[in-house]
Amino acid sequence: MKFRKRPIVVEAWQLTSKNRASNVGWPQWLHDAWNLPDGAPGRVFPFEAAPAMLAVSTLEGIMQVSLGDWIIQGVKGELYPCKPDIFEATYEIAE
Repeated sequence: MKFRKRPIVVEAWQLTSKNRASNVGWPQWLHDAWNLPDGAPGRVFPFEAAPAMLAVSTLEGIMQVSLGDWIIQGVKGELYPCKPDIFEATYEIAE
């Protein structure tokens, strides 16, 4: 059987060196994720091995967010990183 992904609208934010240096312009859901307690699913925090990067605590474990990657807030509020090429092939701007 074949399946087509349902069209959904998600919120996303791209990590750049500029917005990593300052949290000005971060969406509220990302600020909320930054302030979650250690170990909480959806928590966003500095990646210890490379402070310019971030990490996201997901149900599948800790996932690294490199410069250029997107953090997506899914339909149930879950957060997960996405590489830029996959993001571009999968998502388009919703007005």
